[in-house]
Amino acid sequence: MTPLRAARVSGALALTVGLLSACGDDAGTDATTAGGEVTISNCGTDASFPSPAERMYVGGDGNLLSMVLSLGAQDQVAGVSGLSDTKDALSTAYGTDVVDALPVATKDYPTMENVIAQKPDVMLAGWNYGYSEEKKLTPDLLADRDIAGYVLSESCRQADGKRGTMPPWEALSADIDNLGKITGREEEAKEVNADIEARLKALQAAPQPNEAPTVFLFDSGTKQIFTSGSFGGPQAIIEAAGAKNATADVKDTWTEVSWEQLVSSDPDFFAFVDYDGQTFEDKVKVLKSNPATKDLPAVKEERFLNLPIPAWTSSPLNINSAEQLRVALEEHDLVPESDIEPEHDLQPTTSKK
Repeated sequence: MTPLRAARVSGALALTVGLLSACGDDAGTDATTAGGEVTISNCGTDASFPSPAERMYVGGDGNLLSMVLSLGAQDQVAGVSGLSDTKDALSTAYGTDVVDALPVATKDYPTMENVIAQKPDVMLAGWNYGYSEEKKLTPDLLADRDIAGYVLSESCRQADGKRGTMPPWEALSADIDNLGKITGREEEAKEVNADIEARLKALQAAPQPNEAPTVFLFDSGTKQIFTSGSFGGPQAIIEAAGAKNATADVKDTWTEVSWEQLVSSDPDFFAFVDYDGQTFEDKVKVLKSNPATKDLPAVKEERFLNLPIPAWTSSPLNINSAEQLRVALEEHDLVPESDIEPEHDLQPTTSKK
């Protein structure tokens, strides 16, 4: 497990699709000043950013980088971190040449020293996606060094410290819209959101099952299971695919649950988050060897889909994940057949059938 992943471990389709363009309170109003700044609402707080930002440090699990690349703003990136687990997926979606040309600031978890060394005017990250009080890397501390810190909307914190303050498709749309303003690529942002909206409409129009199958998102785990609740990207993906999230009652994003909760959800299908720390094969072995799960029909019949980190964490790739999950559910006769076709096959080569 990379340090970036280790730090992370320490209602979507029911909404109208119009949420993609109406981003709620956290999108807020914005105003561009004559001095080349834009004021936006980020996690409910008005904040100013240079616009267009010329040197951005991009942290996270490839999700914020996916947003930047979807806008065509790769030349405005001064440094990235944690690319090893996300490079293949990003290359598939945005081109190998584009991803290979990115300046890698560190293969590990970013530190304040590493960020400053890249001389950015903006840092893009999220709570537990790069920002951490324990690591002394926060938007407030960046501001003391004249670096504007943008917070991934999915990671905005609730009053009790849990993450997630708006539905995941809405959070994604807010970020794309805001980053369009920060990078000076507002038209590109509108195009990205319009593409997601059109593909969501197609998923919504597809034949729906009489009873939605239950999907359990298995990120990692042995003693406890790391998964995602109602505010995480998987909630949006699973519902868009015509299923229900086994942990939809967990009012959080990425968090741990017990094996008892997994078993009691009686999942019809398992989705996995692919990364080096615990391989797809390792996770399948855990499910097949654990007395609590080895006899579940979904495990015995290997109803599985394995996708990389940026396909599950809040990013433009979430719509592709929803399409891939829909197709996988169709293949196992859990939802009716449709004409949905994913734009990309993001499955790692080792887990493709």
